[in-house]
Amino acid sequence: MRFKLMSLAIAISCTAGTHVSAAVSPEEAGQLGDSLTLWGAVQAANEDGTIPAYTGGIGAPASYDPARPGIRPDPYADETPVLVIDASNYLDHKERLTTASIAMFEKYPDFRMEIYPSHRTARYPEFYLQNAVRNATSCETGENGLRLVNCYAGTPFPIPRAGIEAMWNQFMKYSGAAYKIEDVRSTVVDRRGTIMNTMFQGQWNQYPIWANPPEGVLKGDEVHEMIYNDYTGPARKSGEKLVLHDSLDMASNPRRAWSYLPGQRRVKLAPDVAHDTPSSTAAGIGTVDDSMVFYGSFERFDWELVGKQEVYLPYNMFKLYDKDHACNQDQVVLTKSFMNPECVRWELHRAWVVQATLKEGSRHIYPKRTFYWDEDLLGVGMSVNYDSSGAAYRVVQSESIPKYEKYGHNSGAFVTHDLASGAYARQAYSNGDSGVVDIEPLPSRFFSPQSLSGGGVR
Repeated sequence: MRFKLMSLAIAISCTAGTHVSAAVSPEEAGQLGDSLTLWGAVQAANEDGTIPAYTGGIGAPASYDPARPGIRPDPYADETPVLVIDASNYLDHKERLTTASIAMFEKYPDFRMEIYPSHRTARYPEFYLQNAVRNATSCETGENGLRLVNCYAGTPFPIPRAGIEAMWNQFMKYSGAAYKIEDVRSTVVDRRGTIMNTMFQGQWNQYPIWANPPEGVLKGDEVHEMIYNDYTGPARKSGEKLVLHDSLDMASNPRRAWSYLPGQRRVKLAPDVAHDTPSSTAAGIGTVDDSMVFYGSFERFDWELVGKQEVYLPYNMFKLYDKDHACNQDQVVLTKSFMNPECVRWELHRAWVVQATLKEGSRHIYPKRTFYWDEDLLGVGMSVNYDSSGAAYRVVQSESIPKYEKYGHNSGAFVTHDLASGAYARQAYSNGDSGVVDIEPLPSRFFSPQSLSGGGVR
C-alpha cells in the first residue's frame, strides 16, 4: 500500500533489526519541549487542524467520583461522529486508514468506522518526562536490540530512529505503578455470532521502576512488569493461577512465568506463555504476543521504522467502560464479525509505523507484521499480521482509555480479529463494578511462584 509519510529526523537506512541503536545528538534532543513534547510527540496541530495541538492532556471531569476510582465516565458522551467510513467510501479515505483497517473493510462488507473529534489526552508524571529528555542523548540498545543500555526510567527513545526503538517505547508505556482489576474477562464471538465467555479472573499488575524510579541509570536487567492472575472461571479454568515477570533484558533475563494447576496441586514453569503460542484465554484466536497488540520479546523479528503517518486509531474508548452507556454490556457491543461500530470510537492521530519481518532461522506463524503506535499514548495502536502466503491473517487493536484522575492509561484490553475464520476475541477487559483501580505497590513476594502454591488450594 502507498501512503503519505511525514518527514522525519531519522536515518531510515539504519533500521535493520540487528542495528544497535545510539542516542541522538544534543541538537536533535533540543526539539523536546519545543517542537516536540518531552516524550517525543509533535506539539503542533496538523495542517488541517483535524489533529489538535497538544495542550497538556486530560483531567478528571466533574462526573468522576473518587469514591469509585475504577469507574471513569465518558467525558465526550455528547460528541457525535464527524465522519462515517464504510464500504462505499473507504477507498476515498485510504490515505488515513491503517493496513489493518483496510483488511477489515476488505473482509467484512458491513464493517464501518465512526470518526470522532480527536483529543490528545496523554498525561505523564514529571519523573517520566524528565527521564525521557535524559534518555534522548543517553539511552541505547545492546544485545541486538534486546537490552536497554544507559537508560533512565522514562520513555527510552523519545526521538526513535529505528524500529526496535519504537517497540521499546511501546514496551515502556506508562500505565501506573501498580493496579488491580477484580473482574477481568475475555470473550470469543464465533463466525456465527455466538458469544462464549472464555476467561474470568482477578488481575494485579506492578511496575517496580515506576513505583520507585531510581535517580540514576537503570542497571538494564530490572524486572519491569510483574503480573498475578487468579482465574475464577469458566469451570475448566477455575482455580488456576499465573505469575509472569518481564525484564528490561530480553537476552539474558527473558520472560519467566509460573502456573498453578489445581488438578496437579503444583507450581511449574510455564515457558509457553510467549511468542506464537495460541492464546488459551481466547480459544486459540491470536497468539500470546498478540496481547495488547504486541506483548513479549523482540528476538524473533527484524524491526523497520517506516515513518510516521496520520491514521484513524481506536481511541478514548470511554463508552465501553462507562456504566451509564449501553456499550458497557456484552450483548450490545459483541456483534457478529466485529464489535458494534456504534461502540468503537475512532480518532485521527499520528502513529509510528513499524514493519516486522521474521528473522532467518526463527519460527513464528506470522512471517510479517505491521504495527501502528500512537505518538502520545505509547501503548495505543493496531497491527495486521500476515500468513505465509502474504494474506492478512489477523488484525489486533488496543482498547485504551486514559486515567484522567492520575497519569497514563489503561492499556490491557484488546481485540483480535481472525480474518481466516471470521471469529474474534475481546480480551482482558472489565465491564463490572470495579474497573481498573490504582493501588499501592504490593510486596514483591506477592508476585513470586511461592505465592501461587500458598494460595492455590481450591
